Amino acid sequence: QVQLVESGGGLVHTGGSLRVSCAGSGRTFSGLAMGWFRQAPGKNRENVAAINWSGTRTIYTNTVKGRFTVSRDNAKNTVYLQMNSLEPEDTAVYYCAAGLWGAQGLSRTDYWGQGTQVTVFS
Repeated sequence: QVQLVESGGGLVHTGGSLRVSCAGSGRTFSGLAMGWFRQAPGKNRENVAAINWSGTRTIYTNTVKGRFTVSRDNAKNTVYLQMNSLEPEDTAVYYCAAGLWGAQGLSRTDYWGQGTQVTVFS
């Protein structure tokens, strides 16, 4: 029903900024909550941010609050993650996922992209 493709990853210096994008296909995109996840080497996948279908509600994991911003443009079937003040600890493969929004954020994920690499060097 939905296909997701991430882009915008790359190599950035500590303190720099990067914006990753997730382009979706399928007419149900605008009705889905979206989440950004990341997985670093040797670590479990973590939910970095999420946004509800209308873009009126967002959540962030504590380590990125104040630095990352998730947004979406449903007319373009795209969700974004703006990452500022990047740190080496942010280095990971970033994935977007689509699912349903619950009382505490993204309650389930049904569709996943292939990921985009973000590397932050000092």
